[in-house]
Amino acid sequence: MEDVPQMKWYALKIFFNKLFDVEEYLAERGIDTYIPIQKVLLKGVAHLLARKRLAKAPDQQDHRYIVVGPQIFLRKPLVNSLLFAHCTDEQLQEVEAYLKERDANNNVRGYIYKNSDKGYAVVKDKEMAAFQLVVDEGSKGLEFFADDDISRYATGDRVRVKEGPLRGTEGYVKRIRRDRRLLVVIEGIIAVATIYIPPQNLEKI
Repeated sequence: MEDVPQMKWYALKIFFNKLFDVEEYLAERGIDTYIPIQKVLLKGVAHLLARKRLAKAPDQQDHRYIVVGPQIFLRKPLVNSLLFAHCTDEQLQEVEAYLKERDANNNVRGYIYKNSDKGYAVVKDKEMAAFQLVVDEGSKGLEFFADDDISRYATGDRVRVKEGPLRGTEGYVKRIRRDRRLLVVIEGIIAVATIYIPPQNLEKI
């Protein structure tokens, strides 16, 4: 029996507002992606303009929008230029070739995150699941920290959430601007700080 190629999470940095273009390209090739977004309900003129755009190509999916019945939501990235791809090593090579080709043609500019040893940075499944849970739970007041800031914040007591919608999520308790927050980290790439979580809902790991 042949070995099944292992799927891994990788992080990509995509510039010049081309996140959704790259997402669409990857989707067409069967590659799952994740972009930290906020869903913004469009109203009034914004709703009418979006509806006109979608009506021009009813058979094509516009990745900028989510349509739920009569409602239209704009997908607004919460982290500038960040996209995650869940794929095999072979597929990742295709993604890198695509980025290089598009960069040469001045269409898309971006890169795949690498470790210090120049190998691709693999995002642990556990870290990815926790990050997605925090972002998708939809709490207001989330704050994101880029890779350059993580080492400054990702220290201290490591804890697990015992109750509530983030139950099972692991991270660090940090005081950020006088408020105790739960910091969930994807090493070397991004971290997200939740709103305040009562100490009784946390347990040390």
